[in-house]
Amino acid sequence: MRFSSSGTFFAATALFASTLLSSVSVHGAHAADAPASAAPAAGGAAQPAPAQAPMDPNSVIATVNGEKITLDDIRKSAANMPPQLRQLPQNMIFPMLVNQAVDQKAIQIAARKDNLQNDAEVKTAMEAAANTALQNAWLSRQVVPQLTDAAIHDYYQKNYANKTPEKEVHARHILVKTEAEAQDVIKKLKGGANFGTLAESLSTDKGSAKNNGGDLGWFKKGDMVPAFSDAAFAMKPGTYSQTPVKSQFGYHVIQVLADRTVPVPKEDEVKDKIRQQLIQQDVRAAVDKATSAVKIVRFGPDGKPVPEGAQPAIAGNPTASPAK
Repeated sequence: MRFSSSGTFFAATALFASTLLSSVSVHGAHAADAPASAAPAAGGAAQPAPAQAPMDPNSVIATVNGEKITLDDIRKSAANMPPQLRQLPQNMIFPMLVNQAVDQKAIQIAARKDNLQNDAEVKTAMEAAANTALQNAWLSRQVVPQLTDAAIHDYYQKNYANKTPEKEVHARHILVKTEAEAQDVIKKLKGGANFGTLAESLSTDKGSAKNNGGDLGWFKKGDMVPAFSDAAFAMKPGTYSQTPVKSQFGYHVIQVLADRTVPVPKEDEVKDKIRQQLIQQDVRAAVDKATSAVKIVRFGPDGKPVPEGAQPAIAGNPTASPAK
């Protein structure tokens, strides 16, 4: 049921937009150093500045002990950044990204100098990172080509377009352990007690009790367990349940505040949601494709193969770290 520092430099730069610096020119990268306007040409009329050609992605932005940092390196860093700082000007972000790349390169050089690449734990971590990159690249190539506008439109037509508008209810509740406690809550409500006050003091669902006195917000019938939904959707706005409603969580006293009919959303309104649903669907299909093409043998605690379809049982806690 749904009831309702000094070490921050690298983390901070991870907030930048994924599309930032997709095309950086010499003029754009160093806009802070450029004059506000072009100098007047002979005759007094200002001439427009010539268009700047995009920089070669292999252009060297910096070197650290002779190791190059290119414009493409900076673009790749920007491509991994989410959009919170997308509005910052490039002439602020570009130097920060370069500084980050320089710092990272210096750390890598220091780590190699200390021979950490041959440390057993570091090698294991590096192998794990390489394997993660490999599997992510394979999944991306399987999934991304299928995320087309046509696929999104087809999903919308199949799962949204022909559906009837759904009813939603806005309700709050008081959850108690026993039927007798719920009956006592109803008695107090009939005596004029405030529903929200009772929820805050008596409800065992502390999450909603602290949220405006048991408020669960708006929900559709399928969002709640059947016993709760059946009762709530049968009530009229402004009323509370006259008998306790039992579910696997305990006994509820429900108050319905309002109801409404929600129209079927337009395709543009759910496009991002559909894209996420398609990603999940296509990733699952890709994983199934990969596992179906290999031979998988699982072993039990006795070291013997487990029959196909059965899950191996492991004694103790198999995920606990081994004792050292």
